[in-house]
Amino acid sequence: MTAAPRLFRATGDGRRETNAATVLRTVLDHGPVARRTIADRSGLSQAAVSRQCTDLVRLGLVRELPELTVGNGVGRPQIPVDLHTGESDGPLVAGVHIGVPASTFGLLDLRGRLLDRRTFPHDGIAAGDLPPRIARGLRAFLDDVRRDRPLLGVGAALGGWVDPVSGTAVRHHTLGWAGRPLAAELAGELGGLEVRVDNHARAVAQSEILFGRPEARRSLVHLFIGNVVDAALGITGLVHQGPGSGAGDVAHLPVPDSTVVCPCGRSGCLEATASNTAMARTAVRRGIVPWPDAFLVVDAAAAGDRRADRLLRERARAVGRATALLLDVLNPDLVVVTEHASLTNPEYLEEIRGAAVDHSHVCQDPERIVSPHAGTAVLPVAAGAVVLNPLFRSPLTASVR
Repeated sequence: MTAAPRLFRATGDGRRETNAATVLRTVLDHGPVARRTIADRSGLSQAAVSRQCTDLVRLGLVRELPELTVGNGVGRPQIPVDLHTGESDGPLVAGVHIGVPASTFGLLDLRGRLLDRRTFPHDGIAAGDLPPRIARGLRAFLDDVRRDRPLLGVGAALGGWVDPVSGTAVRHHTLGWAGRPLAAELAGELGGLEVRVDNHARAVAQSEILFGRPEARRSLVHLFIGNVVDAALGITGLVHQGPGSGAGDVAHLPVPDSTVVCPCGRSGCLEATASNTAMARTAVRRGIVPWPDAFLVVDAAAAGDRRADRLLRERARAVGRATALLLDVLNPDLVVVTEHASLTNPEYLEEIRGAAVDHSHVCQDPERIVSPHAGTAVLPVAAGAVVLNPLFRSPLTASVR
């Protein structure tokens, strides 16, 4: 953690950076892959591909795999290249999802694969003291699991209104944060490591675009259902931020048929109807669990509690009705729903799909409503994507520690 950083800077115009990003993305999609195939798939010349591969190898992002070389008897054999994910020296990124009851730390390789994870409970920590405590916990986690491999940076994802440009948690009602310089606070405790922050719904959308289904690169909507409820929109591979990075606030999206009273004074708002907090309170009121914990409800349903199962299906149908509204307005190629019960039991995803199709005027193909590709690892993987997404867009400015 204290080693001097190895900094690589490439000079040239924007075309060189764009070409490097194109090559790196092609290697992500098709590697291990020969340079000639990269040229064919990317539309770049073989000379341009060769130059970019040289830069990317020097940066440690790509490696040659001579052991996979196959000659076809014509010309010089092509040495395949792939992302550098070697177990001893491949670069890594760290991710931290900052939730309400706990944070989750993750260590990822360049393919977004989760190599290790750890939960950091917030018990007894005041919300105002969380950033430095989380950073120290993350530093201890990295000291335990990194094993001296190069680290490209730290991504942090959280709910609420987050401005990734300034690294600020603009507004997080549940934690009581307003204008919190989160990236700077975390970096200060992490020895100057590069830290990027973003809203967790946008972070999941970035992860889907990088590593998920091909449809995600055309258009997707991501709906996040947790203690905080928010959403993200991706079009042609870009996640929409909006002025001030305020896009994605769907907490007060009306849920058809819901009569739950929201703190805003209206009835039927999505967060008041379907959030983990709302569901857990209902579970306590119905005597399903002894205290308000959404994960206990999911565990109870998995253990055969029919009341818990019924409550989760009610929540899933409410989420499906909200999904129908998003489908009708935006009609994306893919809708990704992050909701814990449906991550652990596909029956609840089917409830979401059924309610969405019943209420949507445009969706007759429920299969485009899916869970995140990373499954139950979605949150730490998404946090890592906060770093990996800009890396794949601008690889020649990589900074490695």
